[in-house]
Amino acid sequence: MKIGYPCVNEAMDCSAANTFRLASYSEERLLAAVSANLVCLRRMLEWNVAQGLLFFRMGSGIVPFGSHEINTFPWQTHFAAHFREIGDYIKANDLRVSFHPDQFVVLNSPSPDIVRRSIDELIYQGSMLDLMGLDGTAKLQIHVGGLYGDRELAISRFAAVHATLPAAVKARVVVENDDRLFPLRDCLRLHELTGVPILFDNFHHECLNHEEPMAEALRLAAATWHPTRDGVPMMDYSSQALGERKGKHTNDLVDERFREFLSNLHGLDMDLMLEIKNKEASALRAVAILRELGLSAPAPNIPSPPLTLPPDPNAPPKAKRAPKSTAV
Repeated sequence: MKIGYPCVNEAMDCSAANTFRLASYSEERLLAAVSANLVCLRRMLEWNVAQGLLFFRMGSGIVPFGSHEINTFPWQTHFAAHFREIGDYIKANDLRVSFHPDQFVVLNSPSPDIVRRSIDELIYQGSMLDLMGLDGTAKLQIHVGGLYGDRELAISRFAAVHATLPAAVKARVVVENDDRLFPLRDCLRLHELTGVPILFDNFHHECLNHEEPMAEALRLAAATWHPTRDGVPMMDYSSQALGERKGKHTNDLVDERFREFLSNLHGLDMDLMLEIKNKEASALRAVAILRELGLSAPAPNIPSPPLTLPPDPNAPPKAKRAPKSTAV
C-alpha cells in the first residue's frame, strides 16, 4: 500500500507548475518553464522517496499550453531525455504516479469542440507518461462529466467517446465517482460498457451513494482493476471538514477517521492519494500509521533531500496555484 499527495509540496521552495500568460507565449518562455518544472518535479520525487511516500499525482501544467494549438514547439523531442530520466527514477524506486486532468476535460459533453479539446488534453498528459517509459499502471484520472438532463444518455455518450480514444490513452484512463452527479453505481455501469477502471473516492461516496457500505463499495471498485494491466487499485482519500458545507475536504488528516477507514479494507491493497489541504504533512502522518499497522514498508534508510536550496537568480518565481477550473 502506497500513500501520496497531489502536485505540490507545500514546504518546498520550487514549483513544477511554472507558467505564463497565453498572450506572452514564446518558445523561450516555454523552454524556461518546462526546464524549471522538470527540475522541481525530480526534487519532489526524491524527497518523497526519502520519506516513503511512493505515490504522487503530478501536476498537469508541466508543459504550459501542452495541448493548446499555440504550442507547436517539439517539446516531446527536446525534453525526451529529461522525461526518460524521471521515468527511470520512478521505476527504479517503485513509485506510482498519475495525472488528474482539470475539470474542463469532459468526454461526455454534447459539444464536439469540448470533446475534441478534452481528447487533446488527455493525449498531451498521456504522452508525458509515455515519454517517461511508464506502463499502463500510471493513470489519467477523470470524472464522468455532466448530466445534461439525461443520465443514461450522458453515460452512453462517455462510452462512445471512450471507444474513439487512442489505445495508449484508453489504457491509462480511469473514472472517479463524484459527490454531485455520478456515484459509484453509475461508474460501475460505465465499467460494464467500457471496461474503464473505477478510481474510488471514499469522501465522494460518503456524500453521494446508493447505501453501499464502505467495505462493499471498496470491493466493487477494486474489482474493476486488472491486476497486471492496471496494477494495484488507486483511490482518493479525504474526510469532511467539521463545521463546513457538506463536501468540503478537511485541511488536515483526522487520524481516528483514517484508522476507521483502513478497517474497511479487509485485506484489499490500495494506493491512497490524500486529497487534504496540507498535503505532504498529512501524507507523512498517514504513512506512519500504515507502518504502525504493518501495511507499509519501514522508513527507508536514505538521506532526505533539502526542502529548500540556495536561491537561483535565474529561476522563475514559484507559481501561484490557479483557482480550480469549472466544467465547460
